[in-house]
Amino acid sequence: MRLDAAFGVVTDLRLGFVGGLWPTIIAIWHVPSLLFQPLEISRIFMSHVWDLYGDGADEAGRTVKKGLITPYAYGVVLDLGAGHGHTINYLDHSRVTKYVAVEPNVHMHAKLRRTASAAGYNEDDGTLLILPCGAGNISTILSYLPALHPPVDTLISVLTLCSIPSPQSTISSLAAEVLKPGGQILFYEHVLSEREDVMWWQRFWTPLWGIVFDGCRLDRPSHRWIEDVGGWVQGEGGIWGKEGEAGEHLFWHRVGRLVKA
Repeated sequence: MRLDAAFGVVTDLRLGFVGGLWPTIIAIWHVPSLLFQPLEISRIFMSHVWDLYGDGADEAGRTVKKGLITPYAYGVVLDLGAGHGHTINYLDHSRVTKYVAVEPNVHMHAKLRRTASAAGYNEDDGTLLILPCGAGNISTILSYLPALHPPVDTLISVLTLCSIPSPQSTISSLAAEVLKPGGQILFYEHVLSEREDVMWWQRFWTPLWGIVFDGCRLDRPSHRWIEDVGGWVQGEGGIWGKEGEAGEHLFWHRVGRLVKA
């Protein structure tokens, strides 16, 4: 693997650290008790990092998401790790009855709510629901949704499975308990490469990358974990790569649409 590709993450690490550090220090200065709340410090830090990177990450995947989300998302849509709500801008409002954003970082909720409102999704009319929990909190998610279970038509994961705790069990539980039969999962994730040299560098950088980017891991084969859940309709959808992406890219993406039998 070329060294410029292997060390390409250094700039992102530096900018992320610098961009998130000073606002976090200011927050601690104003509320010293945050020193005893490491999870809250992490979320404050990440909210500022995502202010820097969110729009760019969205733009980099725009073509993929237009082809994946816009024509297929329908009904009750559950968006894992919704962040600032970029996914909303790819939804066809005429086909989506409710947008449910699962976002544990409450510091992102204000921007998420504004994005949703601009697209016509509002809490007052029941078309918007923002849940301040993680993807693994299945019982909490279900408690806020209609009594008819499983309640979700479309499950969306965009650059999220890289950072959730216990990803394999969470994916399995979401598919079994949250997604309706005939429902679908749409995903766009950076995953573990199939090239040994790229794998080595992904694993090398992951510990440091995870500190700066809220637990994000470069070395998860998330697409395989989704596929391995099983119970998907054969011949419907599938898993594919990001067009034009170099094989030695540390952020190697896989895109997929799978339908629950």
